[in-house]
Amino acid sequence: MSKPRISQVRKRDGSIQSFDPGKIEGAIQKALEATRTEGKGLAGDLARQVVGVVEDRFAGTIPSVEDVQDVVEEVLMAQGYPKVAKAYILYRQQRADLRTFKRYIGAHDDLKLSANALRVLERRYLLKDENGRAVETPRELFRRVAHSVAAVEARFDRTADVKGLEEEFFNLMSNLEFLPNSPTLMNAGTALGQLSACFVLPVEDSIVDIFETLKNAAIIHQSGGGTGFSFSRLRPNGDVVRSTMGIASGPVSFIRVFDMATGVMKQGGKRRGANMGILRGDHPDIEEFVLAKRDDCSLPNFNLSVAVSDEFMEAASRRGSWPLINPRTGREVRSAKAHELLDMIVNNAWRTGEPGLVFIDQINRHNPTPHLGPIEATNPCGELPLLPYESCNLGSIDLAKMVSDGQIDWARLRKVVGMAVHFLDNVIEANNFPLPEIDEVTRGNRKIGLGVMGFADALVKLGIPYDSEEGLETAERVMQFISEEAHAASARLAANRGAFPNFSGSSHARQGGVALRNASLLSIAPTGSISIIAACSSGIEPLFALAYVRNVLGGTRLLEVNPLFEHAAHERGFFSERLVQEVSQRGTVRSIEGIPEDVRRVFVTDQDIEPEWHVRMQAAFQKHTDNSVSKTVNLPAEATPEDIRRVYTMAHELGCKGITVYRYGSRKQQVLYLGGRVSNTEEPTRYVTADSEYAGGCHFGTCPF
Repeated sequence: MSKPRISQVRKRDGSIQSFDPGKIEGAIQKALEATRTEGKGLAGDLARQVVGVVEDRFAGTIPSVEDVQDVVEEVLMAQGYPKVAKAYILYRQQRADLRTFKRYIGAHDDLKLSANALRVLERRYLLKDENGRAVETPRELFRRVAHSVAAVEARFDRTADVKGLEEEFFNLMSNLEFLPNSPTLMNAGTALGQLSACFVLPVEDSIVDIFETLKNAAIIHQSGGGTGFSFSRLRPNGDVVRSTMGIASGPVSFIRVFDMATGVMKQGGKRRGANMGILRGDHPDIEEFVLAKRDDCSLPNFNLSVAVSDEFMEAASRRGSWPLINPRTGREVRSAKAHELLDMIVNNAWRTGEPGLVFIDQINRHNPTPHLGPIEATNPCGELPLLPYESCNLGSIDLAKMVSDGQIDWARLRKVVGMAVHFLDNVIEANNFPLPEIDEVTRGNRKIGLGVMGFADALVKLGIPYDSEEGLETAERVMQFISEEAHAASARLAANRGAFPNFSGSSHARQGGVALRNASLLSIAPTGSISIIAACSSGIEPLFALAYVRNVLGGTRLLEVNPLFEHAAHERGFFSERLVQEVSQRGTVRSIEGIPEDVRRVFVTDQDIEPEWHVRMQAAFQKHTDNSVSKTVNLPAEATPEDIRRVYTMAHELGCKGITVYRYGSRKQQVLYLGGRVSNTEEPTRYVTADSEYAGGCHFGTCPF
């Protein structure tokens, strides 16, 4: 009588699951790759031997996971593969350490996420009881969101397979191929139900209107959104107020009021409010605005950008005069030298990283609904130019997961883009907008912001350096493909659901284009927290470090090594603990001996890249992005103001819609510190260190969405 086959295994938590020999083969294959041990079908042969031993030893019983792993080690040693066994033991210990840390932080993981991803989810996203304890798992979070977003499908088709669509949305998120913006993850399926990240509110030139906007901003912040404002319509400091015969205090004074109000608000109790403040470059108070954050502590809840026109940039290049115009009267009150004003912007950006520039003419050249008025402001991170009372929901595709066997899986990317557009359009329907005016304008244009993350990881998988012509070509090719597929998906939705209500009169209609469901579709966001959840690089930013120490919780620190680099190091035979220590001190491998040149070239980091490549990469993505692109040009501490001026000029010439720079060390507090530099404790640090929710991009802050 044959022995019974093992059909079940006991997990560490005591639960029973099916015995899957494929997992054994996969684990052995990883150990073989780590030690560069070759052999056709070797992993399968060894796995079959393991299964045979398990069946003999545990016949009629249910072995534990640890029992099976012990047998794997035995078989590897018995068959003469001690190095492979050691690699397997090391991997097993790493998994055990990760489980221990997860228990320490109280995170329940049902999707095998990283420890920091779980910490971010537990802090910000998982639903909690009245005592602040998480009452859902990551899997349940994605199920909650998928159920809520799919449920609105029945509004368009009573016969729709809502359950099937929910499953597709769930798989899209749980596989971490696509994630929506934070408010959708936080609020979908809850009583609050506010799902958008980005809002722009008008600021008109009266006390009543100003404080009405402030009230509305507080409502939005409480619901989890961020706000952008143009203060350009406010009369300048010292101007007359005829109703009271008083003197106006100017835009900057009201920005301070908005900032203070934001400081006492919690966005849904989970994060601080974020704002973008914009002022036109021809406003009489422009100098005060440019210098508003020069002390490195004012306006902590605001990003600031100057809206500059093509005419201004041309005047600065020829060192011409520049009129400053009172918005109340429309008359010139004085003039300034355009190049001196640009110098002031450049010098303050060199000192503090702000203000950025918004190229307002380029934005309005691509305004899809010019008949509704000009665009004057953007969302807090700059990737969404929006009309007054307009909102937008974002979502990002992890491009790294679209690479298979060293090539882009175009068929998979096509499917993910189509599903993501469908998801984001449904979000508009599922959304509980915080104000009726926002509901009306948003539904009239139905803008969505589909973007990407993991681009730097994808380039590594493709073997392409970030700062190369091939890198730029890949960016354009990928984004053009996404644009074409997104517009095709929007057209399909329009055929079934109708075009966005303001389609008539839009640029799409004027150009004789096909009807679209959404006025705009694409936007590249910085993806802070969601790229940590997806375990990928942020947005289109380069890798910020290949090994570093992350400050996680209450003084706890974790050494993190880029998994792609670690795999390459094992595969090419140059991995060592000493190497990891050296890389964690530098963050980069560019000058480390003993690493093959092609590896050093592909694994390029933020600090290795010249400024022009940052700008060219942003411009490459902007060519096929109908909204805007959020990216930071990180500069070394020794960068000069002239370097920043060149970045600004280049960004304008290449058709970017805005530009942000940050010079390392120009602010007292940063979220990334390079080894040997000064940390926020003002003590030297041996290692590259990153805050718990830093994923790449600007060194002095994290993306709030």
